[in-house]
Amino acid sequence: MAQFLSGLLVAAVLTLSPCAVSARGESATGTAVVVDLTGAIGPAAAEYVHSGLAEAEKRHAKVIVLRMDTPGGLASSMRAIIHDILSSPIPVIGYVAPAGARAASAGTYIMYASHLAAMAPSTHLGAATPVQIGGGLFGGGEEKKKDEKKEATAPTTTEQAKVLNDAIAYIRSLAQLRGRSVQWAEQAVREAATLTASEALDQDVVDLIADDIPDLLRKADGRIVKVAGRDVTLHTAGLKTVRFEPGWRSKILGVITNPNIAYLLLLAGIYGIMFEFFSPGAYFPGVLGGIALLVGLYAMNLLPINYAGVGLILLGVAMMAAEAFVPSGVLAFGGIAAFVLGSLFMFRGDVPGFALSWEVVTITTLVSVGFLAIALAAVIRAHRRTVAIGDAALIGREAEVLSWNDEEGDVQVLGERWRARANAKFSPGQRVRVVERRDLTLFIEPEPAGSTKR
Repeated sequence: MAQFLSGLLVAAVLTLSPCAVSARGESATGTAVVVDLTGAIGPAAAEYVHSGLAEAEKRHAKVIVLRMDTPGGLASSMRAIIHDILSSPIPVIGYVAPAGARAASAGTYIMYASHLAAMAPSTHLGAATPVQIGGGLFGGGEEKKKDEKKEATAPTTTEQAKVLNDAIAYIRSLAQLRGRSVQWAEQAVREAATLTASEALDQDVVDLIADDIPDLLRKADGRIVKVAGRDVTLHTAGLKTVRFEPGWRSKILGVITNPNIAYLLLLAGIYGIMFEFFSPGAYFPGVLGGIALLVGLYAMNLLPINYAGVGLILLGVAMMAAEAFVPSGVLAFGGIAAFVLGSLFMFRGDVPGFALSWEVVTITTLVSVGFLAIALAAVIRAHRRTVAIGDAALIGREAEVLSWNDEEGDVQVLGERWRARANAKFSPGQRVRVVERRDLTLFIEPEPAGSTKR
């Protein structure tokens, strides 16, 4: 009986062994979706990360690697990304890479929100002090120094204090959720503190340092993270990595929400519609301008803009256009000044990646001045041109006598035959000059000797 039981036990072990090996092997297979968050964090980045997390869920990925190299960005986009991470049913590993990369400002919040935080050597994070512009931004990835020492960011108004305290509470809540350093999180916001990868590991800001993604997956294997309120053990060693590429919508959104592109679209729309008003029936400038204006306004709606700057740009364009109709010089210089100031005020450079380029402002200003010069030249030529219609086109014109009888006859002027009268006698072919018109009759006089033909 004992021999029978021992044999049965051995058979059971041999039977279950392949299952155990299979289960162990299955844990090492699967997919890790890599989402690259590179550059400024804006609407396009939030759209891309959202799509990446949704794709990972469709693929039943084991883990999502959010590889970051960002100087910061907009608070609204950052919060959208964090919301997606916190609600993700798949663990998200925030990974600052490659070497030399950073997760500054908004990137620091995203790192704190990630289920697991990792950094590559020679990377850094921090400088998460909020900068309020319009709808509130998180930028300023650069540290401010005075006498080679960091200064704490002290709010000077009640509104600034509210923004700062809200940002501190937000990052503290993320730190408490993930069990990371709450003290340094507050320093990153209040004092714009920064840390290197090794310093972040020592101060419990990140969980590990990895050279690359395969090394990251090996070191993350076996760690326990909390996902959707439950503990999940990561089985990441040997996972196949798949990089999620941005879709066409994310790419287009990334292009039009570039402040320089949005600015150019706005101006192209304004000038296209203006050209259509000046030359009715051209159609193409009006249609193209209308589309450009709508796309530009949509992009502006997604970006934090200073509406005083937009107003100055519109005022500058209007003044330069008015100069073409009422030449004075004052409107031209005032319009150029308003245009340049509006361009500089429309976007502020506090948020990395969301500033207007000086080169773009200079080029657009020169182009606008060029259009103004062309318009003024056309006006001057029009004023100097002889009037071609109405009485003004006839008075003073040279005419040729076709037939004459006593004090009246027919003359030809500007290729047309007219009835004419005069207190003089003329012969056919004689050159005369028109001095007056009454209804359909011209009054003429002899052409002065030595006069030139007009």
